[in-house]
Amino acid sequence: MQEQKSKASLRLFVKTLIISAGAMLLVVGIGWLVISSTVRPPDIPVIAASAPFQVEAGDGPFEDAYIDADDELLPPRLLQFEERKPMFFTFLIFGLTEGLNANTIMVAAYDAQAGQAYIVSIPRDTMVDVQRGSRKIVSAYPVGLLHGGGMEGGVDRMKYEVSTLIGFRPDFYVRIDYEAFTRLVDAVGGVEIYVPFHMYYRDPFQDLHIDLQPGLQTLDGEDALLFSRYRTGTRGISPTISDYQRIEHQQQVLAAAAGQLLTPASILRIPEFASIFNDHVYTNLALGELLWFGNEARGIGGMDALSLYTLPMLGTSGAPSWYELADEEGILELINRTINPFVRDITSEDLRIVN
Repeated sequence: MQEQKSKASLRLFVKTLIISAGAMLLVVGIGWLVISSTVRPPDIPVIAASAPFQVEAGDGPFEDAYIDADDELLPPRLLQFEERKPMFFTFLIFGLTEGLNANTIMVAAYDAQAGQAYIVSIPRDTMVDVQRGSRKIVSAYPVGLLHGGGMEGGVDRMKYEVSTLIGFRPDFYVRIDYEAFTRLVDAVGGVEIYVPFHMYYRDPFQDLHIDLQPGLQTLDGEDALLFSRYRTGTRGISPTISDYQRIEHQQQVLAAAAGQLLTPASILRIPEFASIFNDHVYTNLALGELLWFGNEARGIGGMDALSLYTLPMLGTSGAPSWYELADEEGILELINRTINPFVRDITSEDLRIVN
């Protein structure tokens, strides 16, 4: 009798397990079908050739050299939508500090027909053609945020100032803060990074404490952020690096995180990624559009199809401002070879570079 009860209990357990597993698969399948139905390439925004950057009359930070009679800050000459390369997408990606400065600024492009992706980093201290006190591009977002209409104003201002350096306005934008960065890295299981030396720095005013040992290791979100932020070392313990070296570190983390995102296991984390994006990432791309780019990346060989660059500079202006001075000739060569979304070359007439 006891043996019969045990067999009956086992059959009930197995039956319950099968039914539960089937129900779970059904739910997951329905969820995936719902998500898959939204996966599609985004539409390229159409920008009128005469589209200005809107400003308020008499607003000090926007009293630039190119304001017209209607108090509109005109961008560099805008190319027509009809001149676009087919299936060529461009993105402004920038990361904010607690003080809302854009310490990380990148312009990315994806050529779906050629199966190639590019990222061009812009040094945060690059001098731009504006008349405000600080002419560094790092100040663009907070200026637009405070004087141009909140987050949208900040993004518009970033797009405008970036366009003066590259000759066009990126189609899409992704604004990431520290919280989003750390949570995304943690969500993909960390990133494998080679730390070149002992990175040690203490700054109680910023509540910044960096202590990373050298060597190849998997960094969690918090340590990956510290690795990306490191610039000044504590004297006698760690060296100080240039902004270009910090850009290289940021690109390493980005490439490692993107590589993790393209693994099959990341599909199971889509709800977590969606939550992070909804809470901490400000973008004009829908989740289905982001998933489309992810599928494209898997199809073209993942990170092997991505090329990383830094916008060419002539050098620094020196004290007291320490501006990075843009190299117009080098920029034109790089942009036209990589992220230019138009069928004709960007020329010096499309830029507003000052040195």
